[in-house]
Amino acid sequence: MQFVDEFRNPELIKRLSDAIHAEVTARTYRIMEICGGHTHSIYRFGLQEMLPPNIELIHGPGCPVCVLPVGKVDEALLLARTHDLTLTAFGDVMRVPGSKESPFQAKAQGADIRMVYSPMDALKIALADPSREVVFFAIGFETTAPSTALTILNAKQLGAENFSVFCNHVTVGPPLRAIMTNEFFDLDGFIGPGHVSTVIGLDPYAFVADEFHRPIVVTGFEPADLMESILWLVKLINEGQATVENQYVRAVQRAGNRTALAAMTEVFEERPSFEWRGLGYIESSALRLREPYQAFDAELRYSVTPIRSPEPEGALCGEVLIGLKRPEDCPLLGTTCKPESPVGALMVSSEGACSAYYTYVHGRLVTSGERS
Repeated sequence: MQFVDEFRNPELIKRLSDAIHAEVTARTYRIMEICGGHTHSIYRFGLQEMLPPNIELIHGPGCPVCVLPVGKVDEALLLARTHDLTLTAFGDVMRVPGSKESPFQAKAQGADIRMVYSPMDALKIALADPSREVVFFAIGFETTAPSTALTILNAKQLGAENFSVFCNHVTVGPPLRAIMTNEFFDLDGFIGPGHVSTVIGLDPYAFVADEFHRPIVVTGFEPADLMESILWLVKLINEGQATVENQYVRAVQRAGNRTALAAMTEVFEERPSFEWRGLGYIESSALRLREPYQAFDAELRYSVTPIRSPEPEGALCGEVLIGLKRPEDCPLLGTTCKPESPVGALMVSSEGACSAYYTYVHGRLVTSGERS
């Protein structure tokens, strides 16, 4: 706790805030925090209130559950219902609404859907009953993809023929490129994701600086981490410098995690394209199983047909996810969309922007009468 407390030291955070105030000029600074974990820290610790008013923090598409389009949930539930199999998924995924129901709701109606803490848990279920087909609903960025890859390697070694993976792993670089080439975005810099960078390192962000001439600072999740990174970004923006910097040196190395990257390279290859919530189809932005491991590919085993499902009526999930809107702009937030009755994925996930806003800001505003 002492190590954590050092990064939450009020005097240190105040000094960083004062330094940021001293560095800003009259211009506007539009900075996107890519990771949903950063969004939660910003709201939780009230960091926006400690910044000059001309620094605008914009939420980005770094919430692994949130970027999954509605149709992918529908595909998984159809898979579970039509093939009499066991579908396994992470806890956040269990609550994500499809077009008609969430996995938890489908489970309540009799579908064999189980929450797991890791893909290895799903493999253990398959090994315990070889007569039962078990599918792991794999989601997430390069942060979670290595564990799925290692599980598939184990499944092949153990001959678990009744185990397969519905693979929806995505990669962090392509959505950033899509955002920066979108005419609606005018961003000055990026707070780079910490967790995914422990796996991929720093080099995959080089295009942000080299091609789009914007600085990016890979950042930890404590308030002092974020304030220091914002200070770095303000200085880089003022100097017209576009570089990739690593503030999160206690966890991130430039080359990333070579063991994790090797496992991913062995098992996965790029998909030609993949649908993202709020961004549509993006080329080479997701992963699928390579030919030697396709026996464990649920899409191929069960001939999964793609489903395109609309966003919930009235919800702004896609726009909030990519920073075009803020959670408080959505008319459903705090009314029909709450943590206990989520309409969209951004209210479900522990990294969702709407969940963060509702938890740390909305209730306070309602109590004070600023929002009805």
